[in-house]
Amino acid sequence: MIVNEANLAHAFNGYKAVFNEAFAAGKAHWDQVAMVVPSSARDEAYGWLGQFPKLREWIGSRVVSDIQAHGFTIVNKKYESTLGIKRDDFADDRYGVFKPMFAEMGHQAKTHPDELLFALLKSGETATCYDGQYFFDTDHLGVDETGTAISVSNVDDPNGTAEPWYLLDCSRQIKPLIWQRREDYEFQFINRPTDTHVFMEDEYLYGVRARVNAGFGLWQMAYMGKTALDETSYGAARAAMMTLRGDQGRMLGLVPNVLVVPPSLEADARRVVMSDRGTQGGPAVWQGTAEVVVTPHVA
Repeated sequence: MIVNEANLAHAFNGYKAVFNEAFAAGKAHWDQVAMVVPSSARDEAYGWLGQFPKLREWIGSRVVSDIQAHGFTIVNKKYESTLGIKRDDFADDRYGVFKPMFAEMGHQAKTHPDELLFALLKSGETATCYDGQYFFDTDHLGVDETGTAISVSNVDDPNGTAEPWYLLDCSRQIKPLIWQRREDYEFQFINRPTDTHVFMEDEYLYGVRARVNAGFGLWQMAYMGKTALDETSYGAARAAMMTLRGDQGRMLGLVPNVLVVPPSLEADARRVVMSDRGTQGGPAVWQGTAEVVVTPHVA
């Protein structure tokens, strides 16, 4: 192949098409568990995460729910992946052999949010969220039916030794995790003869970059199981989430609908929420109550 501007542009367009096709075809789960928040700066503060706005009977003046300033901030991070192709490979008509690598780059870009978000979920016992507590903790500040402050847990047994699993309410616009997007994944290149790297290394560069980050949303919308996953523990987790109360002691109305498990618990998860028979041979009490998400990033 003659190495000139037109042929290099043709090669770039071909690589970009392969990247885009793989990106579009990639299967990811992050958008099931995270709300997308556009970012316009180096970081974003989430003071509003302390509120669950609910309707009340309008008697007299409005009651204004002040947004609580918890000082919770997510800082954007920069990510990249780069491939180099020698000029000789173009001259020798070998540029086509690199297409699978660009397909893999597209797949990796599509699933990168999964890697960050589910790894964050896994770290919830040791990473803090908006209220200053660990995301999964036994003493979050909550209220009872009278509005009295109490400690609330979103983990079934902090001393449990079973493989952890996670029950989430992802039915609303606000979700348990945040995907903060400053600059989305973009395919780029350096292939002009006057570019320093091309001149010095006789090599063209192709890559993807993004400025994004993952963060915790509302702890109330997530529950961690550390006892064996079965009908009993699953039912207890659902009940714990569905009876959580907000300001003035009113029910938050949570209905968990996503069950996140590592590959080792896939069979147990499917038996609990997908089988048409109960684990003890009785009726399938929990069939269809949650969608199972299996990911190695929580293993």
